[in-house]
Amino acid sequence: MDWNDLTPIAAALGGALIGAASLMLLLFNGRTAGVSGIAGGVLRFNLRDLDWRLAFLGGLIIAPVGWGLLRGGMPVVEITGSIGLLIAGGLLVGFGTRLGSGCTSGHGICGMGRISLRSAVAVLTFLVVGVATATLVRLGGLS
Repeated sequence: MDWNDLTPIAAALGGALIGAASLMLLLFNGRTAGVSGIAGGVLRFNLRDLDWRLAFLGGLIIAPVGWGLLRGGMPVVEITGSIGLLIAGGLLVGFGTRLGSGCTSGHGICGMGRISLRSAVAVLTFLVVGVATATLVRLGGLS
């Protein structure tokens, strides 16, 4: 399977599906599709809204697996960073999620769709930090 055959059309269709799913969650359930908030809600074991949260998270697992079965395989993922760096990164992402009162999916998909200034600042911050991190890694500054 060649993942290099992904096109702007496929990317646009994927984005449209994500947008449609977020819109349906908002319209039918009154909830924002922020993955961190949804996953955090599962850990609270509130039985009134546990069903849709588990369905949402299950869909995040089932959808790529189904796509991989249709396409004949999944892309190979190789993690080459140190375990300490991975743990530090995870902790920083979690801290940033709580500090920003949201997550990349909540701000990037739902917040930007509502033209939220707070979400625009968050997304710009995510992009700048991501570019800086990728540049440092490529230059050998982080390993």
